[in-house]
Amino acid sequence: MAGRKVILSVTNDLTSEQRVHKVCLFLLKQGFDVTLVGRLRRKNLPLEKKPYHTKRMFLFFETGPLFYAEYNFRLFFYLLFHKADVLVANDLDTLLSNYLASKMKGCKLVHDSHEYFTGVPELEGRNFAKGIWKRIERWIFPKLKSVYTVNGSIANLYNEEYGIEVKVARNFPLLDRDRNQHLKSKAVLGIPENKKIILYQGSINVDRGLLEAVEAMQYVNGAVLLVVGAGDILDQVKIKTQNLNLADKIIFKKRVPFEELKNYTSHADMGISLDKDTNINYRFSLPNKIFDFIHAGVPVLASDLVEIRKIFSRYPVGELIESHDPKHIAEKMNRMLADPARQKIWRANCLEASKELCWENEEKVLLSIYSGSR
Repeated sequence: MAGRKVILSVTNDLTSEQRVHKVCLFLLKQGFDVTLVGRLRRKNLPLEKKPYHTKRMFLFFETGPLFYAEYNFRLFFYLLFHKADVLVANDLDTLLSNYLASKMKGCKLVHDSHEYFTGVPELEGRNFAKGIWKRIERWIFPKLKSVYTVNGSIANLYNEEYGIEVKVARNFPLLDRDRNQHLKSKAVLGIPENKKIILYQGSINVDRGLLEAVEAMQYVNGAVLLVVGAGDILDQVKIKTQNLNLADKIIFKKRVPFEELKNYTSHADMGISLDKDTNINYRFSLPNKIFDFIHAGVPVLASDLVEIRKIFSRYPVGELIESHDPKHIAEKMNRMLADPARQKIWRANCLEASKELCWENEEKVLLSIYSGSR
């Protein structure tokens, strides 16, 4: 693989994309010359220096159909006129331009599906948009030779629909051998030192369970809910916080680069991942945040979803909720926070589980994909 060039593309701004960053580091270790392409937003977080090349394209449109059309148009010509032996399309929203460019250049195409794209809640009720993405998927997927995704349930969906082999590389963190080194204090981060921290981190989107978690905080004492991230319903979550007079129990922090996020994760007493089973994508999801919590030794309160249940059945790292009723969620939170003996056991189990649930083990799958012939 030494000396070969690979271009990976995403539709985000490269600041919070942990999975693709890990794939880039893996490809560097294999001797590839790596370039990661994304977008440049008008209100952009600064991009930390990476050991690989990066390219962020400025676009006139930032959301909606025109954004996707403009991005894929620009990406197609970028890929066409830059040398590459391998093109990597991350998710369906970059696949069309990568597929066309790979055909014209005669190079290998790899597809990394981070989710079951056409099942995302943002497409629910939008039949025209969903239909377009599904037509693109149906046209290209049966032709793909190198595909991998984030868990077995999603791999099975694609296999059943298109009859292709889809491998699984779960989105676990890299082992952090300097877990407690150079972390910022609670005082520096602006979070309370005298209260327990319940942490929600990542995308603040519909049906992620955050609205219910906010309501639950009415019944939780001695703790604050720390929300670190951004998304479509952030304003709605803030309004609910104000309406319930919970400003003293819920702290909002802006989205930060993933290199900085572990500062907050390390101080949590509990991490929450409360996706709702309202669509096929969430039903089979395996949220990244769960493994960020596990690697930080933080007990987890999570939804009882298919892939999450598999993890919790093998690794006792916290508890699952039975419903999204705010009082039930609050009861679970209070019980977990008030049991120091079980907290100690959960933390020990988290750190033990992290030795197996790590990216270094998933890289073996990538080796079989990227070392294969075109």
